[in-house]
Amino acid sequence: MTQALTRAELQAASDRLQEVVNRRDPIAIARCYTPDGVIESPMFATLRGRKAIEEAQRAFFTSFPDVATTVNTTLVDPPHIAVFITMHATHVNEFFGLPGTGRHIEVRMARLLRMDGDLVAHEARIYDFTGLLVQVGVLRAKPAKP
Repeated sequence: MTQALTRAELQAASDRLQEVVNRRDPIAIARCYTPDGVIESPMFATLRGRKAIEEAQRAFFTSFPDVATTVNTTLVDPPHIAVFITMHATHVNEFFGLPGTGRHIEVRMARLLRMDGDLVAHEARIYDFTGLLVQVGVLRAKPAKP
């Protein structure tokens, strides 16, 4: 078991992860996770291990090469971190069978992290995946009647 980190150390680890996400660097992102780290995500189901994490990130960055995320709030309660972000991107390349549309998306997301030292052991991503699919045009939705 790794020694518990302080709030400041965990915040620094979260900031490092955010920095490599903003660089769109799948290899560096994967290295922010333990070798057997897990991500649970509506988009990618359950990813296990650095290789799967790297491949999923690479696929996402291929579909949305200009993705940018803004951290709205970070809460640290050792060994957990909750990061609330807003993501903006343009659908440029194939995504779930749909060729690039040039459509812009905005997704609000919560990333719930359980840390093992300064590495992510487990992440649960919470966001409206159906809404994302509607934004890029994979799904169609009728507006609700008043």
